[in-house]
Amino acid sequence: MRRLLLLRHAKSDWAVGGQRDIDRVLAERGRTAAPVMGHYLARHALRPDKIVVSSARRARETCDLIVPAFDRPPPVAVEARVYEAPAKALLEVVRETPPEVHTLLMIGHNPGIQELASLLMATGDIHARQSLLEKFPTAALAVLDFPVDHWSEVQPHTGRLDRFITPRALSAETE
Repeated sequence: MRRLLLLRHAKSDWAVGGQRDIDRVLAERGRTAAPVMGHYLARHALRPDKIVVSSARRARETCDLIVPAFDRPPPVAVEARVYEAPAKALLEVVRETPPEVHTLLMIGHNPGIQELASLLMATGDIHARQSLLEKFPTAALAVLDFPVDHWSEVQPHTGRLDRFITPRALSAETE
């Protein structure tokens, strides 16, 4: 079995005029949400064997704020192909994952991350699937399981959506 964790980068800041999109930093809300999602991953034993992260600064900052939640930080690969990539391009990155990686965390952008989750999921909780299809907020996490031995075998509509978690849902649980 393979497990794919799809995380949209945390909320970014649009305040700097003239700044290139790839260079945008996280907003305060993003700097708060990312560690919350990291702690959620660690608390629920969703430790990736590898993290593939977009080359965009906001995605790398999200990753930097998530990694400290793990007692053993997973290896991180910055992958330019994840930046602003459509679902099929992201799927190719997933399919290239080495066989020793059983759980992969990909940190990327919308609409690609949401489209990839939608393309891959076939089953799972109907409410979680519907929520994911309606909106994939910043710092949201989709967990998909695949009954395959190799990442190269991952195909559209073969995944089971284990869960879909948003920072807002986690903050509502603690209130």
